[in-house]
Amino acid sequence: MREITSVLRTWFEEGVPFALATVTRTWSSAPRPPGAVMAVAASGDVVGSISGGCVEGAVYELAMEVLNTGHPALQAYGVSEKDAYNVGLTCGGTIEVFIEPVNVETFPEFNLLLAEIDTGNAVAVATVLGSGPVGGQHLLIQGDSCLGTLGNEGIDRAALNQAQGFLAAGRTATVQLGRNGEILDDEVTVFISCFVPPPRMYIFGAIDFAGAMVRIGKFLGFNVTLCDARPIFATPQRFPDADEVVVRWPHEFLSNAPIDERTVICVLTHDPKFDVPLLQVALASPAAYIGAMGSRRTHKMRIASLKEMGVSRSSLNRLSSPIGLDLGARTPEETAVSIAAEIIASAWGGSGKPLRSMETPIHRTFTPAVGRAATSEEPDTFDYKRHYSGSDDLTVQSR
Repeated sequence: MREITSVLRTWFEEGVPFALATVTRTWSSAPRPPGAVMAVAASGDVVGSISGGCVEGAVYELAMEVLNTGHPALQAYGVSEKDAYNVGLTCGGTIEVFIEPVNVETFPEFNLLLAEIDTGNAVAVATVLGSGPVGGQHLLIQGDSCLGTLGNEGIDRAALNQAQGFLAAGRTATVQLGRNGEILDDEVTVFISCFVPPPRMYIFGAIDFAGAMVRIGKFLGFNVTLCDARPIFATPQRFPDADEVVVRWPHEFLSNAPIDERTVICVLTHDPKFDVPLLQVALASPAAYIGAMGSRRTHKMRIASLKEMGVSRSSLNRLSSPIGLDLGARTPEETAVSIAAEIIASAWGGSGKPLRSMETPIHRTFTPAVGRAATSEEPDTFDYKRHYSGSDDLTVQSR
């Protein structure tokens, strides 16, 4: 939703009737993850995307119906066996979409949600799925506080507890709860959509390759910081796309910089006086990815120095060096693609092999390391009752 908040705010504040379609669950090779949204105004204007085009025509029609009736709808879309060109996901997946009318009566907290997203604050919204008496009710969650209700105090408390865990993991998913918040029941389906600040990317070394890396980092949705100890090279003019340009010794900066399990660190200096102390700090951090540029000879010398400094073997195994995948890259832009490809593969458990050479599902079950919600062969949900009973019924039906 982050990329369309300005349009949604305008519609909401001006009283333009619109319906919000949200992907709530996915099966198999779905093109967009849970949390992807598309909004349809009564005028026919559309913003956002939920499937890359393959079911959006049908969702558009259902959104118009929702606007006419004022009642939310929950619909699953998948491949049609009789006719692959019918409404369906020709890529072989299935998505579940919740479509709801949004206005000051149905979602009074919506403008606050948009404001929190735009300011980069961590916020979650829990929504009861379905068209029943409580279908479409919302709970806005910020830290330990809530606005709105899902029907009663018990289910609000359960949704708050779940959302706090999801926010910490940067995850969006559905949960099954009882009508009073019981976790071993499945009377109520609640979709929890989490919005967290963009993950951080730290790039060290104000070289030409860093400029291309800054641009691709921004393209991938990171908050990008460029750091170098040399003020003549580390300037905002040379790196206009960076969110921040820092002139400090890299290891001193990183020692006090915020780092979490979604952070990416790219060391492009390939100068031992910079990168060895820097990597010592980086490898002691919880960062999701740590890569360092340099030749294989440089890598061996760097590893030897880090060992002498007491860095453990397990920590050294976290280092991606030489950085990037083998794409035959030569230019700064090609090298940035190579590094970005390795970051993505690391985040999602990819092999880096050509897809045509593999028989495994394109989207595999994997806990993301860089803060993106997973899509997989299983629906992206945690059903407590099924988890404890061992049931494997994955049938999706319209409700």
